[in-house]
Amino acid sequence: MKSIYIILTCVFLGYGASAQVLPSFQLGVKAGANFSKFDTENTFSSDNRTGFYGGLWARVGAAGVYFQPELYVSGKKTNLVDANGQVNSVRFTSLDVPLLIGTKFGAAGVGLRLNTGPMFSLILDDKQSFSQAAGNVFRADFKDQAISWQFGAGLDIKKLSFDARYELGLSKVNKAGYPGTKLNLFTIGLGYRIL
Repeated sequence: MKSIYIILTCVFLGYGASAQVLPSFQLGVKAGANFSKFDTENTFSSDNRTGFYGGLWARVGAAGVYFQPELYVSGKKTNLVDANGQVNSVRFTSLDVPLLIGTKFGAAGVGLRLNTGPMFSLILDDKQSFSQAAGNVFRADFKDQAISWQFGAGLDIKKLSFDARYELGLSKVNKAGYPGTKLNLFTIGLGYRIL
């Protein structure tokens, strides 16, 4: 009887280890919320506002290390406030491509992930709305692309995944209007693995 327990323990441990060592490919969908804020050089203050994102993710990995490219459509919002209290409500729609490297711990369908990597954003649309008194002086001229870096953690439970990330803006998103403006985000998301 004792040998049966030893054999079952070895089989279970071997299965858990092989799940981490063997190459795997996963594909899924994800949607969530983002909380964006401009980081400016002392000219304007910025308020966090809630936006959305949704799209696809893939994960290729072995031995507990993985590469995770993603593709999302993202709506980002923030309020810029100048020294006189005038507010410019800015909305972006962008196509975001995070390229993440990470590691995963766990077995039996439950795992904790840690990841980091660059993200490239293509701005599809930007809208600004502000009071009539602000005039064109308060209008920003935003670039068509941006680069940022993501740091995140996630939890996988069977086919579901939960993610939380911080996105640090590396490139300035403005051509003119707001000196040194970078966009920082905090995101939370829920994913579902299709494959």
